[in-house]
Amino acid sequence: MLEYQAKKDLLNNKTILVTGAGDGIGRSAAITFAKHGATVILLGRTVKKLEAVYDEIEQAGYPKPAIVPLDLKGASEQNYKDMADTIEEQFGHLDGLLHNASLLGILGPFEQISMSSIEDVMQVNVYAKIMMTKALLPVMKKAPNASILFTSSSVGRKSRAFWGEYSLSKFATEGLMQLLAHEYEDTAIRVNTINPGSTRTEMRATAYPAEDPQTLKTPEDIMPAYLYLMGDDANGVTGQQINAQ
Repeated sequence: MLEYQAKKDLLNNKTILVTGAGDGIGRSAAITFAKHGATVILLGRTVKKLEAVYDEIEQAGYPKPAIVPLDLKGASEQNYKDMADTIEEQFGHLDGLLHNASLLGILGPFEQISMSSIEDVMQVNVYAKIMMTKALLPVMKKAPNASILFTSSSVGRKSRAFWGEYSLSKFATEGLMQLLAHEYEDTAIRVNTINPGSTRTEMRATAYPAEDPQTLKTPEDIMPAYLYLMGDDANGVTGQQINAQ
């Protein structure tokens, strides 16, 4: 999978929603999906960043994307229901959902966890994913084959000291994936998690400020796994904890 060579038209006629599409891995995934034929729905909280990704996709001649400005920290269940209705109205169905947006929170001892900080982390990393996925499942059921991909982390599979807030949210993400994978195992909807690994992003730089970013893979380097899991070559692959490196 890490050496997966995607066909140029792998995602033709597919509509894929990417959260956190304004920069980092989300930006790379959105552009990569569009390059392979998908109509990408760019979701994020910073309109200027989304517009920059939109322009890059359009200027490259890929399918025209759509923009959904939404702050996951403050979005309500009704916001997600309205978004799902709009997607169904405009596109008919949704083939892919990449849950990429996450908050790191504060790294530190468990005894010093800030409840306000962990509430924000759980809101973006867990509750928003629950509400969004719940709202989008009906429109994903209308797709011939659909893929839900949750972004996990190594600390979501084995916890590590001082990573409490982020780690707990990613363990919850893994549990959510397993729940959905079991409930939809006999359907055309597949559900997996992906651990990007050590990647050159702003979040990584915040967590490891002394690290040389040039020693890390770029978001573009890890896209083969994302392409595989979003395309029809992965039909039948569900309930898996995938590593992108």
